[in-house]
Amino acid sequence: MTELLRGDRFQELFASFRSTAQRLETRDRYNSPVEREPLRRFLEGNPDPEWANRPWLHSVRQAASEGRHFQRVRVVSLPLSDYARFGLHGAMANNEAGEDIRYLDRDTALGAGIPRLDVWCFDRSLSAVLHFDDKDGSMLGAELIDDPDIVAEHRGWFDLARKLSVSREEFVKRVE
Repeated sequence: MTELLRGDRFQELFASFRSTAQRLETRDRYNSPVEREPLRRFLEGNPDPEWANRPWLHSVRQAASEGRHFQRVRVVSLPLSDYARFGLHGAMANNEAGEDIRYLDRDTALGAGIPRLDVWCFDRSLSAVLHFDDKDGSMLGAELIDDPDIVAEHRGWFDLARKLSVSREEFVKRVE
C-alpha cells in the first residue's frame, strides 16, 4: 500500500490549500477520538456546549477570513443513525464558521453512481483518499493522489454529489 499521510503531515493540507478544500464523505460512522465524548454527551441528551469551539472550526474561520473555502457533502443512510444525527447537529456550527456542509441520501448517491469513497479534493488539483480500519473504523491515513485523471474523477464525483445534495437546513426539514 502507498504511504499514508497522518497527523501533522495530513493536517498541513488544510493550512496550505489556496482556494478550496472539498470533501466527499460517505461512511455511516467515523471513529474519531475527538468525537467520542461529544457523541456520548449528545446521545445522553446533553450536547457539549464546547463542541462549537473545537479547533477544526477555528481553522475553518481562519480559511474563510483568507478567502479560502471548505465544502463538504455528507452521504447518509436513512433513517439517520445516532452518529448521523450527531453529525447533523454539529454541522450547524461548521456552517456558521464558514464550512458549507450539504447532505445527500445514500440511495440517491448510489443511483447516481457515486462510489463509497471518502476523499478530500484540494484546489481541484490534489486528492487525499482516506483509508479506514475495517474493524474499528478509525482513520489509518490519507493517500495523496496528484494524477490529473484520477483527481478529475474525484472532482467529478464531488461535483455530482454537490449538485444532488441539499443544504443542512433543507435536509433537517426533510428528515424531521
